[in-house]
Amino acid sequence: MRNVTVAATQFACSWDLPANADTAERLVRQAAAAGAQVILVQELFATPYFCITQDAAHFAMAAPIEGHPLIARFADLARDLGVVLPVSVFERAGEAHFNAVAMIDADGRVLGVYRKSHIPQSPGYEEKFYFSPGDTGFRVWDTAFGRIGVGICWDQWFPEAARAMALGGAEMLLYPTAIGSEPQAPDYDSQPHWEMTMRGHAAANIVPLVAANRVGRETQGGREVTFYGSSFIAGPDGQVVQRAARDGEAVLTARFDLDAIGALRRLWGVFRDRRTDLYGALATLDGRA
Repeated sequence: MRNVTVAATQFACSWDLPANADTAERLVRQAAAAGAQVILVQELFATPYFCITQDAAHFAMAAPIEGHPLIARFADLARDLGVVLPVSVFERAGEAHFNAVAMIDADGRVLGVYRKSHIPQSPGYEEKFYFSPGDTGFRVWDTAFGRIGVGICWDQWFPEAARAMALGGAEMLLYPTAIGSEPQAPDYDSQPHWEMTMRGHAAANIVPLVAANRVGRETQGGREVTFYGSSFIAGPDGQVVQRAARDGEAVLTARFDLDAIGALRRLWGVFRDRRTDLYGALATLDGRA
């Protein structure tokens, strides 16, 4: 028996940048006090979601991973609390910029960095202006509380990413997120689709999954996005065990036995029965193997 308690947090961000970091720390501490050992904070929580429009001034907020002040602060926090803490940051690497997550283990060590692979581009989510496509490949880390795979927001729509992490040995999948309304389609609500897609990743790979989204209305350059929260934790059967409201702060926790889930995964045979000889189309853009 190898039990782990995971947590998702959600909150609204503002241009009071010290307050954003303070809120994140407060919710991480709250999750740890509730017994959480792996705690997920939302995507790019240090600032508002600056990708609503294209504004070159925002490149000044990027910083290298080495010596990054937010990573240093949350590494100290992870060490103090004895928790695993993935931290989403706007990374500058030479002349390139990435949407990245630093994986911090429970002793405060930075185990490595994942750079977001799938970069969206639509009104309200102008990420291709800011970020290069990630070059790390999908990462899985051995942490104090299990093997963890992390995708970032738009990555969560791609079953190939979840399967790649599961094949790499991930025992749980984490997705820090910033998603909400669509400025070009204000009556469209993607929340049920968003949740169902990730629940499918949990069920298809027989792993728990944690999604942490932000809340609040953010405006940039005359364009507005309302983030719909709804952070959740799904079990290995894809069923939601905890879900937050569409607005307001939240801390969710759930406990899983990773050994029991691993035995179930082997029993189902979903990896044993894969037919890699038939999947060539997945490595093409046009479906022609």
